[in-house]
Amino acid sequence: MHKYLAKSNPEETIQEHTDNLLKNYQRLKKLYPSVEIDWYLLELVCLLHDLGKMNLLFQTKLGNASGKGKEIPHGYLSVAFVPDSKLEEMGYSEDEIKVVYQAIARHHERKYDSSDSEWKNEIINLEEQWKGFNYSQLGENAEYSSEVEMLYFYPGSRIFEGNSAVDAEIFKKYVLLKGLLNRIDYAASAGIDVELENDFLMDSMEVQLANFKAINPEADWNALQKYMLQHQNENIVVIAETGMGKTEAGLLWLGNNKGFFTLPLRTAINAIYERITKNIVTTNQAGRVGLLHSETYSQYLLHEGNAEMDIDEYYTRTRQMSLPVTICTLDQLFDFVFRYAGFEHKLATLSYSKVIIDEIQMYSPDLLAYLILGLSYIDKFGGKFCIMTATLPGIVTDLLLENGVDFVQPEEKFVSSRVRHSMEMIHTEIESEFIKPFFNDNRILVICNTISKAKKIYSELKEHFQGEEIHLIHSQFIKKDRSEKEKSIFEDGKKGSTKKCIWVATQVVEASLDIDFDLLFTELSDVNGLFQRMGRCYRNRSLDVDTNVYVFDGGAKVCSGVGTFIDKLIFENSKAILNEHVGVLTEEKKMELVEQVYSTEALGGSKFYKDLTYTLNHVKAFESYLMNKADVRMMFRNINSVSVIPEEVWQDNAEEINSYFAILCKTSKEISTKEKMIARTNLAEFMVSIPDYLYKNGESIVREINRYESVIEFKCGYSSDVGVFMQ
Repeated sequence: MHKYLAKSNPEETIQEHTDNLLKNYQRLKKLYPSVEIDWYLLELVCLLHDLGKMNLLFQTKLGNASGKGKEIPHGYLSVAFVPDSKLEEMGYSEDEIKVVYQAIARHHERKYDSSDSEWKNEIINLEEQWKGFNYSQLGENAEYSSEVEMLYFYPGSRIFEGNSAVDAEIFKKYVLLKGLLNRIDYAASAGIDVELENDFLMDSMEVQLANFKAINPEADWNALQKYMLQHQNENIVVIAETGMGKTEAGLLWLGNNKGFFTLPLRTAINAIYERITKNIVTTNQAGRVGLLHSETYSQYLLHEGNAEMDIDEYYTRTRQMSLPVTICTLDQLFDFVFRYAGFEHKLATLSYSKVIIDEIQMYSPDLLAYLILGLSYIDKFGGKFCIMTATLPGIVTDLLLENGVDFVQPEEKFVSSRVRHSMEMIHTEIESEFIKPFFNDNRILVICNTISKAKKIYSELKEHFQGEEIHLIHSQFIKKDRSEKEKSIFEDGKKGSTKKCIWVATQVVEASLDIDFDLLFTELSDVNGLFQRMGRCYRNRSLDVDTNVYVFDGGAKVCSGVGTFIDKLIFENSKAILNEHVGVLTEEKKMELVEQVYSTEALGGSKFYKDLTYTLNHVKAFESYLMNKADVRMMFRNINSVSVIPEEVWQDNAEEINSYFAILCKTSKEISTKEKMIARTNLAEFMVSIPDYLYKNGESIVREINRYESVIEFKCGYSSDVGVFMQ
């Protein structure tokens, strides 16, 4: 037999598949020649990685031969073709040759449960197929050995990070070699280019500046944006107030390089994506800018009318990280810190990329730990990062330095002299009676720490102001209603809007929502959260009233959420320092207060500090490859909630929900992947995430789609006004 298949649907020979790898190898080498990789070894592993597929049991599986027995993952058989004698002659060390073997054997992280004798026998059996295999691209690398040199490889061996500098260097070589092989292999299998060139961003930024100049001939990049341009080749940490053009600054720092723009919330990511694709990168977006989070496909569906876009190919390019610019959540990128089986392609990609971190103050202690550790890896592997934030907890820079990360930080903070906020502290729990007299032809934003407190304030205001525009937004609305509410609050919160309304909210409005209310009434959480909340009031205008922010500090009690998800020590320190600074607050003063409350010294005894340092040390101490990807994703996202469809929602929309359910239950032969993705997206519109404790204490019906997927109908009350409630 001379025709050996790599896959059967569509049919592709090993040679054809490898040819596609080599094209992508050449593309990667051309676009990113300075990657710290041995290009000869990368080409070699591309050539050899799938040769083990010529074994008869694999060919039988594809319907191209007949045979019986236990199939061994093909990567473990492909090692028979490593020309180790040639590599020795070329001067490669024992460790470097081990890296080649490991990259090939483990290019798929498959379960391996064969005995050594079974593996050795299957390698001996390959000799017959090798005789009938012809592939000119192998050239001088065409070599087969019926006995693998155990000095270099045996099935149970692994390359670990180790504790010495030598071990760390070998681990780095392995991660880059295997990771880039993975990237090239995945792209070849998907029929896409491994990388698309960023040859447009600086031109797009120049066009953007020209547009500004057309409106104002004096327009130019501001001090922040110029600083970022001047330090394109360095790791940077900058503090800049809201409204200073941080998005443009980040893109100027990125320049014509591969880059990832990370934010903590999907709504913020969607907004940045819309802004970049509408105002900056206005052509060929599907080949230039991607959006990566758990609802990417549904967002792309909204753009499907774009004539130049093949949504499936665009989605594939995004998932494969092939696009020049990707806007994403932290969990899509930084889960590699757990070094789970198969993490290498992410870190290898980041080794020649630039990462922009925005809104760092929004991350919980565990996510902050993953971020700091991730940045230390990116720095070690050759990538670059930039942290841009309106307020910077001092502990972040201390921990970066402690973990050996070099960065530059400008001496000045990028702030304007404009004053936007004047604050009054109210020494009670938040109460609707205090708020009611202020509602007078204006727009009021009320922010509570917990959903239960927000619901209470909302119901009291709604009852008092019957017939008025009183609204509630929090995380326990089904996606469909939440999206509508987000659109409404954007509309009501537009600068210059004269609509009279009250919005009661939780911290879901804290970050990146471009809204501008007249008055803010808020529970105290901590200084960082408070200043983020202040950014939703007088967002881009100067103070022209005596007071526009009222902060309820609980008085003799603590505010809702304190001691559960709000650190008690940080709350108390924030309360004390804010009561010393009532009245006008400049942007510079806000930054100083955050630095004081979040300095390493001030945080010493806090739960926040303990959680952050524990997580950092715990993950650093993790043995590589101990966890699988599914477990890591659960841990990384700190998922303590369950997605459900409330019983009432299911009953009211039964026909539509059941139609999507029926589509998802069909096999891939009966229906296309795209139709399934659309059905899954539409079904998600009726879902809401509820806390674990609520789910465990309630009743539910689990409706199975297949062995991997199910939809949960949850017995609870629901209304589009207040969201989920237990009856």
